[in-house]
Amino acid sequence: MFRAIQGLVLGAAVITVACGATTSSGVSTPQSSGGVTQTAPAGPTEVGDSALGVIPAGTELDARLQTSLSSETATAEQRFEATTAVDVTQNGRVLIPAGSIVRGVVTAVDRPGRVDRVGRLTLSFDQVTVRGRNHAIRGMATQVFESGGIREEVGTAGAGAGVGGVIGGLLGGVKGAVLGAVIGAGGAIAATEGKDITLPAGAIIRVRLDSPVRVG
Repeated sequence: MFRAIQGLVLGAAVITVACGATTSSGVSTPQSSGGVTQTAPAGPTEVGDSALGVIPAGTELDARLQTSLSSETATAEQRFEATTAVDVTQNGRVLIPAGSIVRGVVTAVDRPGRVDRVGRLTLSFDQVTVRGRNHAIRGMATQVFESGGIREEVGTAGAGAGVGGVIGGLLGGVKGAVLGAVIGAGGAIAATEGKDITLPAGAIIRVRLDSPVRVG
C-alpha cells in the first residue's frame, strides 16, 4: 500500500513540474495518455520586443547535454556544456542561433543514502556563447527530456528551412520527459526511486533564464 501511494505522489509531481513550466512560442507540450509530457520544437522561440536585443527573464531555452551527468560520479562545481536546440528570435531576427553553447555547473550533488534514498543533481547555467561572444546568464533547469535520436530528428527539419532551422531540427527532436526524474526547487533534479539520477548525453534540459540577457 505504501509503495502504491508513493508512486501516485511521485507521478503527480512529474505532471506538476511539466504543467508549471512556461511554454515558449513554437514549442508545444501536450500531455500524453500516460502522463508523460511530449514536446517537439516546431520552430524558433520568439521573445518579446519590449527591449530590442534583450532576452527577458523567464524565457526558456531547450539545450542538449554534450556529456552525461550522474549523481554517482559528478562533483560539486563540475562544469558541463549543452547546445541550444532551436533559434531564439525577436521580430524575425535571430538573437541566439540553434547550436550555440550554453555552459553550466553542478552546484550540488546528493548520493542516495540509508535515510534519504534519492540521488539529486542541482544544475545552474551561467554563460551562453553567441557568434563567438560570451554572455553571462543566470538560469536553472525546469524540465528534462529524452531525445528521439538523430534518425528521428532529421525529419523535423523542413525542406525549405534555413540553416538555423536545419540545425534546430537535428539537435532538437525531443520525445518526452525523462522517466525517473523530478525537478524540484532551485533546479534540483532528483531520481524518483532509491537510486542515483543519470542524465544521458543528448538529453534536453529546459533552462529558464532568471535574469534578462542582452545579446544584440
